[in-house]
Amino acid sequence: MYYIALKMLFGDRGKYIAMVVGVSFAALIMTQQPAILVGLLSRTYSFIQDVSLPDIWVMDPGVQYVEEHKPVRDVELNKIRGVSGVAWATPLYKSLMSAKMPDGLSKTIDMTGLDDSTLVGAPFRILKGKLSDFKRADAIFVDFEAAQNRLRINVSPGVTRPLEVGDTLEINDKRAVVVGFIKATRNFVLQPQVYTTYSQALSYSAPGRRQLTYVLVKAKEGQNLRHICQKIEAKTGLKAYSADDFKDVNLGYWMKNTGIPINFGISVLLGFIVGAAIAGQTFFSFVQENVKHYAALKAMGLRSLLLAKMVILQALVVGFIGYGIGVGLATLFGLKFHDSVLAFRMPPILLLYSGGGVMVIIAIAAMAGIRRVINVDPAVVFRG
Repeated sequence: MYYIALKMLFGDRGKYIAMVVGVSFAALIMTQQPAILVGLLSRTYSFIQDVSLPDIWVMDPGVQYVEEHKPVRDVELNKIRGVSGVAWATPLYKSLMSAKMPDGLSKTIDMTGLDDSTLVGAPFRILKGKLSDFKRADAIFVDFEAAQNRLRINVSPGVTRPLEVGDTLEINDKRAVVVGFIKATRNFVLQPQVYTTYSQALSYSAPGRRQLTYVLVKAKEGQNLRHICQKIEAKTGLKAYSADDFKDVNLGYWMKNTGIPINFGISVLLGFIVGAAIAGQTFFSFVQENVKHYAALKAMGLRSLLLAKMVILQALVVGFIGYGIGVGLATLFGLKFHDSVLAFRMPPILLLYSGGGVMVIIAIAAMAGIRRVINVDPAVVFRG
């Protein structure tokens, strides 16, 4: 009987393809859109993830996301180093700045200044140049992707070239020489990322009594991070987060202050509704057109339970094939665009989520078909 069910399904090729297309579309949207959302949101804390060595980040209490520059006094660094449980603490400068390119145009850059002696927070993927080049006068490292695209230099009308090692920029009327390229994880603000030493970064910034953006803290082994954070806050009046908590702060800020989750949620819902409508309607139509076959089987003595199982089998086959095609297309999309301006990240839980959505669509379609088959009158087959 199951063989007959499959033969009925594959025999009606037009409806079979329409049902698979509907389920594939729903699976694609329910996988691809959340994957883009997850990829986008993971960029809100990508910088914290890249600077993986410190356990604790200390900052001005008003900081809401990692690219926000709210400086504190440099003296706070020594206070933090004196807190019990702290193994070491280093300064970090981070701020958006305006850089004058060799062609005279100004571009906004995301400047990071690393501790001069330890270089804690340095990118671990240096594509061109050496870590020791940070010590050179006026040295800056530039994100390779930005150098190839957003920081291109106009050499003549309509002709541009990438930023190259040896090119000189002006930042606040100070000279900055490109000594190498790094590969940084894309962040949420999408400004070109530039790295230099802490002292060099301060020379590029506007003079002020407060210039330190973050203090990166490593806890001694076995210490409770939350207790150390509390001690730092009590001693300095600043805000201290563990690295994981600071990621959550960044994620929460962008989730709360942008319409991104709502927009993607609407896209996923529309994909589900459209997929369910196409697959459900087509499947019911398929059952309706084959009702005489079911009536004949019923007249031959087949019980309603077996007929229902045949319909479920047909629905499951459509669901699995459609789901596989949809997820496959989403995966190809991710492989193509995962390291581009378009964020994409597909954790396994998303596959379960989209699989659950497809199962609901299939269940709706199967229920409608089963109801029709169970209620069919065997006499239909004899009415011509």
